[in-house]
Amino acid sequence: MAQGTAVKHKKKTKSVLKNIRQTARRAAINRMNRTRVRTAMRRMRAALGSADAAGAQKLASETFSELDKAIRKRTLSENTANRYKSRLTLALNALQAKKA
Repeated sequence: MAQGTAVKHKKKTKSVLKNIRQTARRAAINRMNRTRVRTAMRRMRAALGSADAAGAQKLASETFSELDKAIRKRTLSENTANRYKSRLTLALNALQAKKA
């Protein structure tokens, strides 16, 4: 951008201010949901990494539930969440097969 060039801004009409509030609220909700999913996945991966099959099995349903909620709330796309579930299930099955 050249120096001295004017930057266009929308006028702060009522509708623009409302749109700003809505966007900030949605972003906060999406961030909260994404954080919840990532935390659940991080816990499950930690259990899988420490070769704790029983703990990972217990965390699996909670993690998959969080992923399903993220799909319903449109925080994650269905394909992305299903890919995460598939990879976690494969890792869990491999760990259980190694233990047996």
